[in-house]
Amino acid sequence: MLHLAAFSFFDQDLSDVGLWLFLSIGAISLFGIFLPASHWFEARRKEREAFYKAETIRRVSESSAEGAKQAVELLREQSLQERRRRKESVKIGGLVNLGVGLALIFFLRSLMGPNSPYLCGLIPAAIGVAMLVYIFFLAAPIE
Repeated sequence: MLHLAAFSFFDQDLSDVGLWLFLSIGAISLFGIFLPASHWFEARRKEREAFYKAETIRRVSESSAEGAKQAVELLREQSLQERRRRKESVKIGGLVNLGVGLALIFFLRSLMGPNSPYLCGLIPAAIGVAMLVYIFFLAAPIE
């Protein structure tokens, strides 16, 4: 129906109108509905986690003097675990980048021969090496 209405207003072939409508509705759905909704859900989850953590620490610290020491120890342990998790994620990211770079070098070299732009694989490989050098040599050790 829309095709007929658009055809009556314009004197040209409108065979790409369906593709245009499909892509525009998909873009509006992605950027106008899905991404804001997922961001809102993630923010709500983080807010709930922070609230439950604060409530647990408050209850433990109010129970006794020993509870206050346990609450401080719990905070210290959670901070230590978060730092370990971040360090491990950087290690994994460095290894993935290094692997992608090396695979790209081999793939482009075998696909297109010696005159191919196979050295483009050095870019992600160098990023991976830089991440690994930082984690193993430059980052502060976890206590």
